[in-house]
Amino acid sequence: PAIGRRVVPPAGVAVQTVTNLNGKRECLNHEGNDLTLSIRPVENHADLKTFMRLPYRLYKDDAVWVPPLLMEEKKKYSPKTNAMLHHCEYQLFLLLKDEKPVGRISAFVDRAAVAHWKKKVGLFGAYECIDDIDGAMLLLGTARKWLKERGMECMRGAWSFASQEWGTLIDGFNLPPMIMAPYNPPYYNEQMEAFGLTRVKDLLVYELDNRDGYELPERFVKLTDRISKKYGVTIRPVNMKRLEEDVKIIVDIANASTKENWGYVPVTDEEAKEIAKSMKMIVDPKIVMIAEAKGRSVGYLIVLPDVNTVLKRMHGRLFPIGWFRLLVGLRKIRQYRIWGLGVIPEYQRKAIDTLFYRRLYDVLSPKAERVEANYVLEDNMAMNNPIRKMGFKESKRYRVYEMSL
Repeated sequence: PAIGRRVVPPAGVAVQTVTNLNGKRECLNHEGNDLTLSIRPVENHADLKTFMRLPYRLYKDDAVWVPPLLMEEKKKYSPKTNAMLHHCEYQLFLLLKDEKPVGRISAFVDRAAVAHWKKKVGLFGAYECIDDIDGAMLLLGTARKWLKERGMECMRGAWSFASQEWGTLIDGFNLPPMIMAPYNPPYYNEQMEAFGLTRVKDLLVYELDNRDGYELPERFVKLTDRISKKYGVTIRPVNMKRLEEDVKIIVDIANASTKENWGYVPVTDEEAKEIAKSMKMIVDPKIVMIAEAKGRSVGYLIVLPDVNTVLKRMHGRLFPIGWFRLLVGLRKIRQYRIWGLGVIPEYQRKAIDTLFYRRLYDVLSPKAERVEANYVLEDNMAMNNPIRKMGFKESKRYRVYEMSL
């Protein structure tokens, strides 16, 4: 990553500047009663390793947290394996307490996002911190200063280098995170609010528990029959033999259907190829679908098996027996996440989404125990209403914060 030379705390926090003998690093320290807090930019592979491994230590006694695969975490922070970084300027920072890592944060400017939103929004993410308000102020203040120095007018987060991993969990702490969903302790929200960040958008998570013998409402069955006949829409599963082509179709639909949605950033062709590659191992083609009408692709639905139920027992490692556990575990998964749904503008407000839900029910009802719809923008009633009418109940809520710079 680009190297940030200067880091500063928020106003009101006493600091002391310390410069290494080699002159490459400048840290700002807060003198506590008996320990010193300091911020250090990530500058080398050793720092990056510390940055990536920190959550595994902070959450080691948390029964709910699911350790991600370390190999996937490495991909997230390398431009060679994460095409999103090709249009980002970024810097990673570590929080040290008496030279021991106790927190981290990323600060970045996504040029594609700035261009699409037409607003100078800087982002922060990868936020982890012990329950120490001074440490939190140093971390967030460092990100704020770094973004302000690059001309950003506001700061938004938490925001990830991974697609749609947004927000800080504010409700539903008792439930493990599903695949590609963040998790954090409740006090993170207290830290962000204390810093001056305020709510800009809530993201809702809905859950359907099939263990109680759920049945799709009869009105939905009748509605989908009418919709399919009226618009001539058919649903097909993704073709694994030409997965890259189908993912490109899905990305094109997503770019057309959600370009006006809050927070959306257009996906590049390079990112689409990475998505196809990452999906190959875990995707079930029966639950990744494309809607077609008059020879044209008009919508998509992506549902993913909750690999986290397997990863929980792997402690972030594929070797020596992680691969076997993953392959065996994939066949036993009974939880699923509705990850993405989109319909091109010409076919919106025609209830095309109900066709996907009908097909999903037909495929998953014999084996799924739990299905989670994650995330749904709080003000996207075109999605909230049908999800609620099908019997989904809100189970979690994430919050994205923002502040002016």
